[in-house]
Amino acid sequence: MDMALEILISALLVIAGTFGLIGSFGLLRLRDAVQRLHAPTKATTVGVGAALIASVIDLYHYQDTLTWQELLVAAFLFITAPITALFLGKIHMHQSIPREKLPDTGTKRDWATFDPTFKGPEPKLPGD
Repeated sequence: MDMALEILISALLVIAGTFGLIGSFGLLRLRDAVQRLHAPTKATTVGVGAALIASVIDLYHYQDTLTWQELLVAAFLFITAPITALFLGKIHMHQSIPREKLPDTGTKRDWATFDPTFKGPEPKLPGD
């Protein structure tokens, strides 16, 4: 049983290191900003997630303790990594595409996240 868990922990750490290396390489070598954005987010979610799972398994099996800190760190990363990627992609879109060429939003609002000049009712969504 110990050998199987050690192999599992080792495999998770190798996966974490591989995704970290691939994410770093992708950040440096990919051409487009959106492509460069994709590589580190995968390294963050899969790489760090695998390392944290390996840590949880190791602590639970060898020290008979279950820590909640690793679970909180994993939850924080899984929640914040996609949001960060979304905002960085949105910034790239705003800086690289002229406003005239942006697709229609389907509402009277602009593509801006905060539009203080908007006056009027909130748009009705389908199903409201």
